[in-house]
Amino acid sequence: MRKRINLISAVNGLINMSKSKNLPQFSITATGNTETKTTVSVRDFEFVVDEPAALGGTNEGPNPVEYLLGAWAGCINVVAQKVCDEHGVELAGLDIEVEGDLDPQKFLGMADEPRAGFQEIRVELAMETDTDDETLKTILEAVEARCPVGDNIMNPTPTDVTIDAV
Repeated sequence: MRKRINLISAVNGLINMSKSKNLPQFSITATGNTETKTTVSVRDFEFVVDEPAALGGTNEGPNPVEYLLGAWAGCINVVAQKVCDEHGVELAGLDIEVEGDLDPQKFLGMADEPRAGFQEIRVELAMETDTDDETLKTILEAVEARCPVGDNIMNPTPTDVTIDAV
């Protein structure tokens, strides 16, 4: 229960910042170590992004698109826990499966189409709960609407990418 209280306090802090138009900002720094390996730093953490050996990497970490899928699963978990709590639904467990289909032709410079990203992503939630189907549907709709990572995946997000010679 303590985790839920801390999470709600943190979320309420974000809400207060949003209301004041002083939006919270999230950032990372990254260093390209090799052609396929990147070390990412965020807060007090560091993680490696790499490709499997079959794609020329050293397999020292998940690849970028695997992290994207994992980020969505992590976000879904946080939002689902909060939404269940708001609806008074006891959640004994939550399993999340995320898979996507990606055609690498554009990434590899072999074709202009199809798009470089996933052509489709599928998410399946298995909630260990005794709530009814109608409530589960309501929870799923709220999770889909409120998950920031899912929102960024499902909707265009303005980006600003620059490059500097150093």
